[in-house]
Amino acid sequence: MTKFLKKSEIKSNWVEIDAKNAVVGRLATIITKILRGKNKNTFSPHVDHGDFVIVKNVEKIKFTGSKYQDKKYYKHTGYPGGIKEITPENLSKKNKPEDILKLAVKRMLPGGVLSKNQLKKLKIYSGDVHPHSAQNPQLIDISKMNSKNIIRN
Repeated sequence: MTKFLKKSEIKSNWVEIDAKNAVVGRLATIITKILRGKNKNTFSPHVDHGDFVIVKNVEKIKFTGSKYQDKKYYKHTGYPGGIKEITPENLSKKNKPEDILKLAVKRMLPGGVLSKNQLKKLKIYSGDVHPHSAQNPQLIDISKMNSKNIIRN
């Protein structure tokens, strides 16, 4: 028999991830699993019981191959001929490296209201300092999960 959790039984934890030299796509899949709650044995696709995720050092994130210059993010303004494109390199130059990871995670979440609420649990910061130290986040070392998660220089 499947047990469904009630809203009062759901407990969200805090997780901290250091994104230094991390590969964007692999990091985004790890974050998405934690945000959705797929790392817990009580996972239900229609319930938000994922954890809060803090990502630090996002300005040191890496792409494999030449994706840093070649990958393009598209958006449309809604007007005829209003398609806009930007590369991760240009996003970094605009001092928005947080948007690179946020776009990757957002596009891995299923669409709908539930994913918008799950995306609010993602906190992305440049540098080592973040204001969530009072929550005592559990540190996850993604390099120990798989050696391909980190680019070695």
